Amino acid sequence: MSEGVSSLEESPSDQQVDLSILSELGKNALVNSLNSVNGAKTLVLDPSLAGPLGLLTEVSLLKHHGVDKMFWLEAGPLSVTTTNIVYLCRPNIKLIKTIADQVKRLTQDSQKHTFMLMLVPRTSTLVSRILEEEGVLGDITVSSFSLQLIPLEDDVISLENDNAFKEIWVDGDETAVYDSAQALITFQKLYGLFPRILGKGDAASRLTGLLTRLLPQASTSDVPETLMAPSEKLDSLIILDRRVDMLTPLLTQLTYEGLIDELIGIRNTYVELPSSLLNQSTTAGPSAPPSTAANTSTAPAAVLAKEKKKKHRLTASTDKLFAELRDLNFSSVGKRLNRTARELDEESKHGKLQAKTVAQLRDFVGKLGGLQSLRLHTGVSEMIVPLTRTDNFNRALEIQQNLLSSYDPSAQITAIEDLMAQGADLQIVIRLLCLASLTNGGIKAKTLEGLKRDILQSYGYDRLPLLLSLSSPSLSLIVPNPIPPSFPPSVAASKIPWSSVRKALRLVADDEAGNDDSPQDISYVYSGYAPLSVRLVQCVAQKGGVLSNSATGDGRKNGKSSNPSELQVRAHPIIGWRGFEDVLASLPGDTIDVQQKGLRGNNVNGPSADATKMILQDRTSTTVVFFLGGCTYTEIAALRWVGRQSRGEKFLIATTSIISGEGIINSISGGSKGPPSKEATL
Repeated sequence: MSEGVSSLEESPSDQQVDLSILSELGKNALVNSLNSVNGAKTLVLDPSLAGPLGLLTEVSLLKHHGVDKMFWLEAGPLSVTTTNIVYLCRPNIKLIKTIADQVKRLTQDSQKHTFMLMLVPRTSTLVSRILEEEGVLGDITVSSFSLQLIPLEDDVISLENDNAFKEIWVDGDETAVYDSAQALITFQKLYGLFPRILGKGDAASRLTGLLTRLLPQASTSDVPETLMAPSEKLDSLIILDRRVDMLTPLLTQLTYEGLIDELIGIRNTYVELPSSLLNQSTTAGPSAPPSTAANTSTAPAAVLAKEKKKKHRLTASTDKLFAELRDLNFSSVGKRLNRTARELDEESKHGKLQAKTVAQLRDFVGKLGGLQSLRLHTGVSEMIVPLTRTDNFNRALEIQQNLLSSYDPSAQITAIEDLMAQGADLQIVIRLLCLASLTNGGIKAKTLEGLKRDILQSYGYDRLPLLLSLSSPSLSLIVPNPIPPSFPPSVAASKIPWSSVRKALRLVADDEAGNDDSPQDISYVYSGYAPLSVRLVQCVAQKGGVLSNSATGDGRKNGKSSNPSELQVRAHPIIGWRGFEDVLASLPGDTIDVQQKGLRGNNVNGPSADATKMILQDRTSTTVVFFLGGCTYTEIAALRWVGRQSRGEKFLIATTSIISGEGIINSISGGSKGPPSKEATL
């Protein structure tokens, strides 16, 4: 028995799901698609795909496989020097008509061209029909490029489909649900079958249905070994429908990475920063006194804001300081930066005196890289601080906290009206109105009509489509209270009994638990509010964290022991929603709990068998949490905190995209951010 158990023990690295396989899969799919076109080729790229492709490959690899030049796909004539032209885009009707127009123009030239259209992530009958109507279907070869889950960090993977939320809940187009199912099927082929699928929400239910139906169909010809039986490393898949928790993304994020996304903007893990913050390394070298460099302040925020911007990737894989800062509540970032500065200063002084051998010099120079990271994040923090000290920002935070606590709702509506009168940004006003409606079951009809009228008069009548979408039955983010009989029943069914849910799941902390380096609950990420979505994950994977101030369930103070392992308890087996059936029933949408079988009838072990196996083998399992409709950086931070509280369980966050409140409002209103009109670069 002991020999068998020891043979199954894994090192920490083996316990991790190796996400590099996903990167290689995407890269190989792109290379194979390009290699299907012989000779030099011009790549015409859908701007929305530039960021995702940049996470998978580099321009040098594309050039190695015959790409001569790249251009953004946009209306107007296309000037090319190669005979082969490859279009790479999502199945967007406007883009397809642009392609058809360019093909018509180029076929009239004396030079003969070969056209290929690669659709992401799969071909579409609608696209073929449009090309046929435009009269160019016979001139262009249509294929697919299966761009699926892309690793953003070692615990985050994403479809990077920024339009998924809008497509599902505004346009009524569930293509993103199908694409998510296909991506999760591919994931299971690589890493093994999910023993159990749990979830909440109607769209999550449809995704689960697709998963259980499509998986056997996708593998009837050649059954992968990974699908024969439940995975040894994965214990479950938790699918969270974004509509179940719209409160969380509408709130202002308060973690370091979340605030960068809110106030500066992160796209596909890249952020645009003043070039001086990124070029400081050229002015600091081994000859510079480390103590002086560590204390050098960056330029004032006003000066930095006017500088030319340069793209920088925020990733923990190459920036250890960012790994420490990204999930902290922003109120703790300054202290952590000061402590890091003192540590680097002491290490640099000591290293310079001790560096005599080549190896010691290399270590010393490596510490200077940490110095550059310190400068960078100090500069970013100094850019953020003035933005967080504005009256509108702090007033909006106060209104949010009061709404979450159900404190004098009518006074909060008045405060929102005051923000409008002061010319606050529209997206702040809209987010607050949505929060007021969600936490109070709607807004009094007469008051709501007055608010809509004020918005149209203050911000323009072109905002009417946005207001109509927010009030639509599919979204129901701003609705009257009580719901008029003329409204569809789905609107009333989508209401959240906020007061009872808040108390049952401890969503609002009595004190701001953990605005320091040792948080005791996930509510630290929003300075007192625990994200509903992450609480739902805890209902499945860490029940003690829902019932007490400590994830261990016994009230111990996390972070107070010198031995962190003493504060971790063994993760309990996944036993579904047991104990939280009533509160789950009060939330909108279906509740999912499905146990999967292997493709040849291998039954999934029951909860008791799973528990016995976990205890005997003392292994680490991975729970995949999939956000259908997107998740925020703050939710990711909260899930990482949950994962650190117990032994034997890790969380892998999967999502259709990374979202924010501003991004949601912009997508609903039809706004978008595109790259400049010129030759494309990744």
